[in-house]
Amino acid sequence: MESESESGAAADTPPLETLSFHGDEEIIEVVELDPGPPDPADDLAQEMEDVDFEEEEEEEGNEEGWVLEPQEGVVGSMEGPDDSEVTFALHSASVFCVSLDPKTNTLAVTGGEDDKAFVWRLSDGELLFECAGHKDSVTCAGFSHDSTLVATGDMSGLLKVWQVDTKEEVWSFEAGDLEWMEWHPRAPVLLAGTADGNTWMWKVPNGDCKTFQGPNCPATCGRVLPDGKRAVVGYEDGTIRIWDLKQGSPIHVLKGTEGHQGPLTCVAANQDGSLILTGSVDCQAKLVVGVFRPETVASQPSLGEGEESESNSVESLGFCSVMPLAAVGYLDGTLAIYDLATQTLRHQCQHQSGIVQLLWEAGTAVVYTCSLDGIVRLWDARTGRLLTDYRGHTAEILDFALSKDASLVVTTSGDHKAKVFCVQRPDR
Repeated sequence: MESESESGAAADTPPLETLSFHGDEEIIEVVELDPGPPDPADDLAQEMEDVDFEEEEEEEGNEEGWVLEPQEGVVGSMEGPDDSEVTFALHSASVFCVSLDPKTNTLAVTGGEDDKAFVWRLSDGELLFECAGHKDSVTCAGFSHDSTLVATGDMSGLLKVWQVDTKEEVWSFEAGDLEWMEWHPRAPVLLAGTADGNTWMWKVPNGDCKTFQGPNCPATCGRVLPDGKRAVVGYEDGTIRIWDLKQGSPIHVLKGTEGHQGPLTCVAANQDGSLILTGSVDCQAKLVVGVFRPETVASQPSLGEGEESESNSVESLGFCSVMPLAAVGYLDGTLAIYDLATQTLRHQCQHQSGIVQLLWEAGTAVVYTCSLDGIVRLWDARTGRLLTDYRGHTAEILDFALSKDASLVVTTSGDHKAKVFCVQRPDR
């Protein structure tokens, strides 16, 4: 096994800068967003009063996939054992995204650079159907909250939705260049952010639509908050907006010192939506109550001055469901674990290659990471200790998903394959 660096937080880690958070879950001392003049896209918008956001709550669906360019020389160093149980090999180019059906966790949907998306069975890799018709790389894919629908989106902005049981296409729409896509957690409603700064919301399959006009720059990431009534969206100009989905209006905007100094890369919320964590290419992960910046990011020996912001960024982040902990993954390979109660750095866990995505295991303090070296790692966030790793890809991992019971990890890679790993831990 490759050597992994694990260390506790340095004693002189600076305290976090307090931003604007109040116990009643209202953000204060921020500038209210001025929607500005109507956008031409608003002509397409219709009222969605018949969308019931109070439907019975279901488990959350997919994690958003995204793309990193392969690093030179990485593939040759990844040859070795294959720990996977199932390999899905119908893609003919890099596989960019994966999502599991939230109802049964028996199906996966993957999308790739070959302009194709497939729905297939996890148990044996058997193809159920192809989501045909895309003419650009499929970068987003996910199942609806009840697993009855599956959506796919390509870089050009073509979105398609399929009925899973009938395998038939039931809806499609062409928006602007696609940045992200996500299903509502409790209703047949699809959201997406595009390069023109708009966030779109459709009721599927009838197509009723609303648009949320942001600044004149790409809406680079977004997440529906757990209450299903609000969404947080990050933009290329470093601003963060929280939208009221029912009213179609902005609730709050964070910009300037409260926002980021570079494009947003990722957003996450805790279980009740009272805390939001955002990450950016400016190397900072911001909580509503503070700014996280581990020492390795601030002063990395291998980087000269002036290179840091161009060579490192926050790529993924998330909240632990059972302890007041947050994890932040950086492109330089640093996994930082923060204690939310004390607002301090707790552990730094170093990878040999950049982190692509991280996921917390539900009900435990275990965090999973996938990285550019093609390896999935499991970390104990309480101690910062590496528990185990899983190998099998011969190129960088570009996305991964975790089953609800944390028994399966499904990965996608630049080696044109998706793999299913069975997770085994002593306490399981």
